[in-house]
This record gives sequence, C-alpha cells and structure tokens, in this order.
Amino acid sequence: NNLKTFNLYLDEGGFPEYLKSKQKEHLQQLFKDIVYRDIIVRYGIRQAKTLIDIALFLIANVGKEYSLNGIKNTFRVGSANSVADYIQWLEDSYVLFSLPRFSWSLKSVSVNPKKIYCIDSGFAQANSLSFTEDKGRLLENIVYLALRRKHKDLYYFKDNGECDFIVKQGQDINQIIQVCTEIHSDNKNREINGLIAALKFFNKTEGLILTLNQDDVLKENDMKITLLPVWKWLAI
Repeated sequence: NNLKTFNLYLDEGGFPEYLKSKQKEHLQQLFKDIVYRDIIVRYGIRQAKTLIDIALFLIANVGKEYSLNGIKNTFRVGSANSVADYIQWLEDSYVLFSLPRFSWSLKSVSVNPKKIYCIDSGFAQANSLSFTEDKGRLLENIVYLALRRKHKDLYYFKDNGECDFIVKQGQDINQIIQVCTEIHSDNKNREINGLIAALKFFNKTEGLILTLNQDDVLKENDMKITLLPVWKWLAI
C-alpha cells in the first residue's frame, strides 16, 4: 500500500541508520555531530549553546516564517547579522533550508521573512517535540524537499492570502501549490482562498493542493484546482 509506505516515510524519514535501529538518539547525535563539527569548530563559535538553541527552535518551527530580528531578540544574540550567519551555516551543512517570500522586487525578497524547512522529517521529529499532532507541517516539508531537488527558484506567497509554494522558471510561474493533510469544511475556505489569491496574483487558472490521501478536482471561479495525494505526486 503506497499510503502506508508514505506514512512511514512521513514519520520516520529516510536516514538508513535510524531506519535500522529506530533509536531517536541516533538522529539527535547526528544533529549534535553536524552542528559541532561543521559549524561550531569550523567557525570557532563561542556561543555554542545559543547556536544549538536557535537550530532546535528552527527545527521545531518547520513550515513557519521566521525573522532575523525576532530570533535575535528571543535568543539575545548581539546582531541580526550574527543570526543570518548562523542560519547560513546551518543551510551550508544541509540541516535547514530557507524559503523566501515571493516578490517581483529583489530588495523585498531579501528583507521579507522567510520560511524554514528541515533536511528530513524523522530528523525533525527526533530533535523537536512540536510535531506530535501536526502532520501538515511534515507533509509540507516533504513537498519542499521534493521541489527543491528539481527547481532552483522556489518561493512562498503571502498577499491577500497565503500559498505554500510558487515555482518560478525563468520569468514564468510554473506551478502554484498548496499543501494540506486534508481539505474539510473547517479549513476549506482558508486553504482554497490562499491558493486562489496566488492564482489571481500570477494570472493563472490552474492550481494544485497536495494532500495526505485526497484525490479530487474542484472548480472555483473559472479556476481548476486539483487535489492530489503527495505520494501520487512524488511518483509522477
């Protein structure tokens, strides 16, 4: 069963050592090894605990926006530039990845809040307590990683609504994607309106909502919205 296999991947990620042992300590130790060896020792960081706390904070907030000033103030770091360095080093070590907010202006892209994603869903869960009830953010993380392998120009959209992924190729917007475990009466308006806001902004008529296991086609105001399970989408 593809959904069953996918759910295992969603929960446990893809690190072979961990999949053999199922010991979360493996992934916790891997986190420490990477941060110490690749960042703390390499860059001679004195504030090692602050860096680790920031990394763990970001892992716990996968799929959410962060701001350099917000992190600077929360963790009492000397400057936002230091925070930017820490995050850049975490990205260089392939622990975390930042996704910029879309804007036609490069200056806005550089100053707007970014969203954070993690290298592996098992790794994220082993190093954070925040995913117990929140499959949606792990699902979003898997979609981000799959898009990142194929596309260089990725963004999220926020303007009269929010949409998870905008794929840009050259000057064209190639795909507009929302991620949601399940569309139901409580979240339908928010999720669909966020997608429609992005479709209108980019003057497109077709959008995609990736789900855990929903398969459907919706028509909204002359727009075609396809619902597709992530495990099917990954196989395309």
